[in-house]
Amino acid sequence: MFLGTHTPRLDEKGRLILPAKYRDQMSDGLVVTRGQERCLFIYPMDEFVKVAQGLQAAPTTNRSARDYLRVFLSGASDEVPDRQGRFTIPANLRQYAGLDREVTVIGTGSRLEVWDSAGWNTYLAASEQSFADITEEVVPGIF
Repeated sequence: MFLGTHTPRLDEKGRLILPAKYRDQMSDGLVVTRGQERCLFIYPMDEFVKVAQGLQAAPTTNRSARDYLRVFLSGASDEVPDRQGRFTIPANLRQYAGLDREVTVIGTGSRLEVWDSAGWNTYLAASEQSFADITEEVVPGIF
């Protein structure tokens, strides 16, 4: 499970060093792709396969499903981290997420998200109060 917030830097080649606690889960390969709110999603390969299969089960007659699948999979890049836990984030994905040097990596359970640090801070500031104010059950049976 991926948890926590980390603030590594991209190197001059556009490589990200995975936080040490995640390296074993990603050592056999990972997939990085577009996420919502202009971040990137990083999945271990086996988890990405499950997600992709679920998306492909959606009816192709549904335009929203087709659109989502196209954007999600067309931006996907399979990578294998080196022994230091580094992998390259392709230029098109760095551009999509507005990544430069300062990035924030957050764990969201089954995946990691990579944000431009300023973008993450803006998002978090806007979202923390609504999180604190939620008084109804968002996910039935959890709280």
